[in-house]
Amino acid sequence: MSPAILFLLALGLGLAGWLAARARAYSLRAASDTGRLAALPQYHGWYVALWVVVPVVIFAAIWSFAAPQIVVNSVLAHPAADALPEFGFKRAQILSEARAVAVGAAQGVFDPLARPLVEPFREAIGRTNIIGLVVALLVGFAGGAFAFLRVKPDFRARTKVERALLGLLLLASLVAILTTLGILGSLIFETVRFFGMVDPISFLFGTHWSPDPMANAANPDPTRYGAIPLFWGTIFIGAIIAMVVAIPLGLMSAIYLTQYAPSKLRAWIKPALEILAGVPTVVYGYFAALTIAPAIRDMAMTLGVTNASSESALAAGLVMGVMIIPFVSSMADDSIAAVPAAMRDGSLAMGATESETIKRVLIPAALPGIVAGVMLAISRAIGETMIVVMAASTAANLTANPLEAMTTVTVQIVALLTGEGSFDHPATLAAFALGFVLFLVTLALNFIALRVVKKYREAYE
Repeated sequence: MSPAILFLLALGLGLAGWLAARARAYSLRAASDTGRLAALPQYHGWYVALWVVVPVVIFAAIWSFAAPQIVVNSVLAHPAADALPEFGFKRAQILSEARAVAVGAAQGVFDPLARPLVEPFREAIGRTNIIGLVVALLVGFAGGAFAFLRVKPDFRARTKVERALLGLLLLASLVAILTTLGILGSLIFETVRFFGMVDPISFLFGTHWSPDPMANAANPDPTRYGAIPLFWGTIFIGAIIAMVVAIPLGLMSAIYLTQYAPSKLRAWIKPALEILAGVPTVVYGYFAALTIAPAIRDMAMTLGVTNASSESALAAGLVMGVMIIPFVSSMADDSIAAVPAAMRDGSLAMGATESETIKRVLIPAALPGIVAGVMLAISRAIGETMIVVMAASTAANLTANPLEAMTTVTVQIVALLTGEGSFDHPATLAAFALGFVLFLVTLALNFIALRVVKKYREAYE
């Protein structure tokens, strides 16, 4: 049974509970001597509805994970499963084929061993669906009955409902934290496995990167896992070239829009500038690969560079810088606009020119927001993949020449995890180590931004 059906069932039962509890609350209020209840009738309805919906939703979430395994165990207990292989990929493939035919996702099976299992799968799925539906109804009725019996004139349903909503808001606020902890935990676990195979010193300080997924996993060559070229490529493309483009253009556009541009022109330019943030990165990648990279190559050859390539760090960095201009511009624009007009007017009244006011009053006052925008742009740039793949290649190259091919950490993570390598091989586990390092770098950038904002923050009345 689809979890969506159980969720719809929970909503239906909740609506019935809400109507029944509200009607009971109205009847209790009519029968009361004072004509008043400790809570409004709708709060009694919401209280019963929560006791119906929440348990059923929790059961549906648990059942969505448990039901497939129950079905498989039931099929494996059938005599038709005796001919299956004991373990391995072949066994899983046969079961998958039979299940696909049983649920109508496929017309037939390729493996003859899967054909006798189709009917047992249908029976097990039907039986499991009935069990899930019955249990969901029982859970909903049990929760609703418990809450319905508590609907009395002196019952403070509003307090209970508000506490439940407070818990829901707390859970929603914890989702991001728990997700981050889950990502960090998985990265740490796989990174520890990788460092058990490859020396961390060789990984963090080695200068040669060429993992071999076909090499012996029990005895890997640590000299092939030097990640310095990847770290340098990430910094060179995302934090140097891209920032050289994004910071000046973003900051100057923000100054122009807030201080010089007429209101009608600002109303057109600002949305047009922010459109850049909504363009898919693959479009930027095509633009970099088909337009910018060949133009840079031709220009370099005109200047006498004989080995200029159509894949270069400069092409990727320039286009990446254009892509993240809105991050710098928007944050700087909002920060400059938030500076009180009295500070600007006071500076002008003291005889400062408009440019001096911008340099010595507005920019220092808006510095926390500007720095936060720059850090956000750097984090976005070092995590970019598509532009680097299409314009700077996937070759790990330790060089300071922006006209040569180069790659980044994120590109190598994609390359290592999209192959057919085993997750017990160091060439695959290296992707998690790279991801862990990238996570620490972005976390450090966020801490730096917070420290800068905290140190230079100014409160205005």
